[in-house]
Amino acid sequence: MASTFGRPKGAYKPATAEFQRSHTGKMGSNELPQPKRFSYDDSRRPPIPSRDQPPIYGLHTNKNFVVLNAVENILAAPKVIKKETPATEKADYGCVPKYLQRIKDQINEEYESIRAMHQKEEEEEEQKRYELSSEEVEKLREGLQKKWEAVNQEYQKITHISKVDTQELRRR
Repeated sequence: MASTFGRPKGAYKPATAEFQRSHTGKMGSNELPQPKRFSYDDSRRPPIPSRDQPPIYGLHTNKNFVVLNAVENILAAPKVIKKETPATEKADYGCVPKYLQRIKDQINEEYESIRAMHQKEEEEEEQKRYELSSEEVEKLREGLQKKWEAVNQEYQKITHISKVDTQELRRR
């Protein structure tokens, strides 16, 4: 057999010569078995009492359950009480628990990464800063002075009357 699993191709096709023909009797005789009367096993529960049967009264036991329970408790072995050691005598008393130490370490790592990020940003901002020459400072001052004069002149033209009571003032 070559490197395949199972039968070779075509081997799974049905053999048409081996089909059963009708009335050949290969499945056994055509006779049915003789009918038998059905019966249950003996493991059934007892039957329900009939309607005419009176109930059973006065079922009484001679067992004294109170005394029996007292004797059972007296004879029983006493309960073993485990003596717990105080928390102050344990080996890890006063130590920070491991899970809290892990959380502290994680928080410290986050703080360190944030500090490093802020420091990196500050260094980038310092690189962006540079000192202006005296000529550039003068040009900036002149430009700002001109802007201020234009804004101030506009402001001075505005009227500062808080009470507008005439038609002419309302038009302005």
